Amino acid sequence: MCVGLPMRVVEVGSGSALCERRGERTRLDTLLVGSVAAGDWLLAFQGSAVRVLSAEEAAETDAALDALAAVLGGADDVSNHFADLVGREPELPAHLRKGAPG
Repeated sequence: MCVGLPMRVVEVGSGSALCERRGERTRLDTLLVGSVAAGDWLLAFQGSAVRVLSAEEAAETDAALDALAAVLGGADDVSNHFADLVGREPELPAHLRKGAPG
């Protein structure tokens, strides 16, 4: 399984960006995502930015990664990491619903 990490752009260079995640900084190749600006969120994988994220997507990804770390650490209740899912019925993505084109 491959896991990308959300990182926030701190400084932009030519074809790269200095990014930060939880106090740790690293330079990412940005050729796959194009132009970025300080403050943008990127999904980082093996030294490259593979996708631009919204702040909401970055927060949701971090919550999921925190839940995974909690479970690996022995926690049995991770509902606080998935507040957007607690108390509602799961929904299929639009492309998997009955009658979806394709």
